[in-house]
Amino acid sequence: MLAVLSPGQGSQKPGFLTPWLDLTGTEARLREWSALAGVDLMHLGTAADADEIKDTARTQPLLVAAALLAAEHLPLDGVTLTAGHSVGELGAAALAGVLTAEAAITLAGVRGREMAAACALEPTGMAAMLGGDPDEVLAAIEAHGLYPANRNGAGQIVAAGALDGLDKLAAEPSARTRVIRLQVAGAFHTPYMAPAETALAAVAAGITPADPARTLLSNLDGTAVDNGPEMVRRLVRQVTAPVRWDLCMRTLADLGVTGVIELPPAGTLAGLVKRDLKGEGAPEIVTLNTPDDLPAARDLIARIGGRS
Repeated sequence: MLAVLSPGQGSQKPGFLTPWLDLTGTEARLREWSALAGVDLMHLGTAADADEIKDTARTQPLLVAAALLAAEHLPLDGVTLTAGHSVGELGAAALAGVLTAEAAITLAGVRGREMAAACALEPTGMAAMLGGDPDEVLAAIEAHGLYPANRNGAGQIVAAGALDGLDKLAAEPSARTRVIRLQVAGAFHTPYMAPAETALAAVAAGITPADPARTLLSNLDGTAVDNGPEMVRRLVRQVTAPVRWDLCMRTLADLGVTGVIELPPAGTLAGLVKRDLKGEGAPEIVTLNTPDDLPAARDLIARIGGRS
């Protein structure tokens, strides 16, 4: 069984879409999607610097566009499963057939703008907790009035909330835990994002989703969702709910996934899968970052795609 994964915010790099401009139709597609997203995807993916593309309002539609752009050059009939991390779920939902590409880009634009606006309401942030006992890490996060926004597996839990709480957590971490402050605008996937969830729900209500044509995992609990409207509800809810990527990876293992392709900008999710699903039966992984990586991705699909 082969899975295609769509990465989330923080994976972007300046100029990462530039190599894709050599493929016919790329510029036209980016200009079309820019109108839907309300940002210049061509500029952001090629000429913008690191500061410009870490802006939540710009980053989120850029990442969804990048994933969908690359996926257009893959034989997806051989792909059994899709999943995405955070905003990457919109790309995964489109690849599964729940959303059109246009709907996914539109929702990513709204999601990014509204989450950026919610971040501006009060000073909040996020910090990665690496190592330690998971129960002790979660207890420390709660003790400082924070939220476990991402549970990424591979010994990584992300805390989010008020800046003073993050400062105290960094000063008093749980045993054998390293704290790394993340360069993000605010506390994503926490109740601080409630205004953004409300705004996204209003736009999502106007979209008519389809049921997924392939297995589609949800960040809420790692389960496969087979109903389109239910998936859209989960996509909206996920703005304030924790990302349970650890449970998504557990499902990959339980389903016997033997091949993984991460869409651009690739590397983050592939690294988590490699660290979490190791040993006998570990999946073969292809990171798709430029068109030069397409032959390897197509070969993996040809060899193991469609197997269950």
